[in-house]
Amino acid sequence: MPLLRCLLALACLTVGVASAQSRTVTDAAGRRVEVPDRIERVLAAGPPAAVLLYTLAPKTMIGWPRAPRPEESAFLTPETAALPSTGRLTGRGGTANVEAVLALKPDLIVDVGSTGATYASLADRVQAQTGIPYILLDGSFSKVPETYRTLGTLIGAEAEGEALAAESEKILKTVAEAVAAVPPERRPRVYYGRGPRGLETGLSGSINTEIIEAAGGRNVATSEGMGGLAGISPEQVLAWNPDVILLLDPAFAASLPKDPLWSGLKAVKEGKVYAAPVLPFGWVDAPPGVNRLIGLRWLAGLFFPDQFKEPLPEAVRGFYRLFYHVEPSPAQIEALLAATAPLAKPQ
Repeated sequence: MPLLRCLLALACLTVGVASAQSRTVTDAAGRRVEVPDRIERVLAAGPPAAVLLYTLAPKTMIGWPRAPRPEESAFLTPETAALPSTGRLTGRGGTANVEAVLALKPDLIVDVGSTGATYASLADRVQAQTGIPYILLDGSFSKVPETYRTLGTLIGAEAEGEALAAESEKILKTVAEAVAAVPPERRPRVYYGRGPRGLETGLSGSINTEIIEAAGGRNVATSEGMGGLAGISPEQVLAWNPDVILLLDPAFAASLPKDPLWSGLKAVKEGKVYAAPVLPFGWVDAPPGVNRLIGLRWLAGLFFPDQFKEPLPEAVRGFYRLFYHVEPSPAQIEALLAATAPLAKPQ
């Protein structure tokens, strides 16, 4: 079975002989790119690619788009956490430039996320300016197993890619089966608030909120139509009156029961406001990468606790061991999950 999966990955990343030292591959955007046969130094174009690369082949990393903070480094291998900041080539706030990329001497640049025309054009431009092959991989949540197999095959980490792909499939399948057992009308209406005041969210089709639907929640912002991230007014959140509120900022989440603007909401009244863990990477978002797999398990268990037999602390420990190459202590796991506890109801 592993051989069949590797062959499928090779079919997704079409390989042809370009020369004795290189291959021609077709990436997820349909671009034909000549890459070296031996790839040892890889530059992640943005945060999702950095997380993917760290989980799969940390020794190939030459840096992070942003150097890990001390609290993040505690959940990473010491040698990888110490890698420098290389800046980011893609997404909002790009900081890397051609000279900086050339100085790093990567064998390959990898980006994970959208494969649309904008990102394909950026990849073509950077590749033309630097002469360094630039590969785009599909960052869709459902494509995580395929992406692991594809990149693993490309960089010579087939066994590692297969192991992570298989575990990803297991998580996705377990959650999908749990969600399928719950009638649609019993699935909670969820608002996901980003930003310092919780007024940025993802619309229908947004990569930033697709994990909510995958976990069995109903994203209230889909009523605003298709799109990516968007600013939302407080009045709109009040009109939605969600069953559950998910936030990135723990301090802001803790303030809601005393905030006149939010305290009347159903989710706040019932204590169903949760701050998503963010160490070493966000469980729901930030970045929207493979790090969301443990967030998927957390959210689905939050929505439908009776559907899961494995205790969440055990699931977290196993995930961090396999994907992040560290085994968190009981105290670290307790601290991670403390942020996920429901907030006190308004008095």
